[in-house]
Amino acid sequence: MKKYLAFDLEIAKSLPNGIDDLKAYRPLGITCAATYTGDEQPKLWYGQNPDGNAAPQMSRRQLLSLLAYLEDMVEEGYTILTWNGCGFDFDILAEESGEILRCAKLAWNHIDMMFHFFCITGFPLGLDKAAKGMGLQGKLIGMSGELAPRYWAEGKWAIVLDYVAQDVQTTLDLALVSEKMGELRWINNKGIRSAVSLAGGWLPVCEATKLPLPDNSWMRTPWKRSKFTGWINQP
Repeated sequence: MKKYLAFDLEIAKSLPNGIDDLKAYRPLGITCAATYTGDEQPKLWYGQNPDGNAAPQMSRRQLLSLLAYLEDMVEEGYTILTWNGCGFDFDILAEESGEILRCAKLAWNHIDMMFHFFCITGFPLGLDKAAKGMGLQGKLIGMSGELAPRYWAEGKWAIVLDYVAQDVQTTLDLALVSEKMGELRWINNKGIRSAVSLAGGWLPVCEATKLPLPDNSWMRTPWKRSKFTGWINQP
């Protein structure tokens, strides 16, 4: 059985509501991150000012510590697990840490469940819809990735840390439950439960990219896989 390490981060920059491309507003900064193996409570990563309060965002030194930890855990046999980590978390970590090649290597070889789902279906899916489709709690009620930067800036650090911790727990739970059942279920925009087969388990990004392209002729402007992987100079 694979040893998983779930990973997620939150950005620092508050953005307008309803935007389609967060990365168009870069640099975004990173306020905090969480990692989780399932053995204990999630490990939280964030900076602190001399007065003990949380820093506005993590420093490069702190991000390098996070990156080294992820690499060390891979060396110990863990598989990093994310939801949209290839297209977002690792891309942002690469920019903010300055370690593009190291982050690209981790991104290319880790399991991004949302990217795997996208390679099968041709469209993206939110973590909360997937979790609830599998009968899990999902995201922290009353919070969202859009609110997290604003709350952090307002000093509501505990709420944001609870949010990112819940996300990594949900990510790990979702991976384990869906693998056990051999499928991922989700609730579509019409409120109907749908499912895709995971007979072979979750695939790392480097393997998911080899899956046959789905028929997305019904979509007006379908996304390409390069939307998520384009920043990676494939190792």
